[in-house]
Amino acid sequence: MATDTYTRRPAADTQGWSPVCPLEKLEPERGVAALVDGAQVALFRTGDELFALDNLDPVGGAYVLSRGIVGSRGGTPTVASPLHKQVYDLRTGACLDLPGVAVPRHDVRCRDGLVEVRLRREG
Repeated sequence: MATDTYTRRPAADTQGWSPVCPLEKLEPERGVAALVDGAQVALFRTGDELFALDNLDPVGGAYVLSRGIVGSRGGTPTVASPLHKQVYDLRTGACLDLPGVAVPRHDVRCRDGLVEVRLRREG
């Protein structure tokens, strides 16, 4: 199945939340890439939960995490990179296979049927 890419249209609100797409566009157990304020974000929907990570695979160096395999490890929701298969915790961004490696995560919510992302910026 192809991964759709959505670019936010309306501006972010005063709290930094940017609308991305309607919730129904996020298929359960699949990823989708979105451009949010110039950053590529990988969005995931598992059951009733939403997750947002940077789309950049820190090991492979390519923007591909949205195309990864969504699953779980020991009850932890995960995504496996399509490049080298490292597994990342969707809740924290931590790599479960390589200590000290992580993907930045972002805040995500659904409000009035619309998925919104707030970027967490380092520094």
